[in-house]
Amino acid sequence: MGIVFRSFLLAVLLLAGLAACKEEAPQPPSASDVQRAESLRPASSELRARYERSCLACHTSIDARAPLTGSVAQWKPRLDKGMDLLVKHAMEGFNAMPPKGLCADCSEADMRALIVFMSQEKEERK
Repeated sequence: MGIVFRSFLLAVLLLAGLAACKEEAPQPPSASDVQRAESLRPASSELRARYERSCLACHTSIDARAPLTGSVAQWKPRLDKGMDLLVKHAMEGFNAMPPKGLCADCSEADMRALIVFMSQEKEERK
């Protein structure tokens, strides 16, 4: 066997091995996941007002492709990259999310609190 063929074969085997290690994609949210997301609200009245004005529309809709409020599985890959990066993306805008999620009066602390609220499984209801 020639060196080129062996190199090619090794590359194919490595790629096949990496594909086998790939994590499964999370299940798409169900109607009950959306219903649950729609029912969750922060306990703080100030944070609740910001959430309802700026976050709720996208984080309770499958069509928006934003992680649903209360969906730990959807938030986990983002949180795994670090809260600081997540806050930075929220403040500056990232992919389809506009800067500050259109919350002009949100500070970094507010954004952090909103992310913590949305990414938790158990929170206050309406």
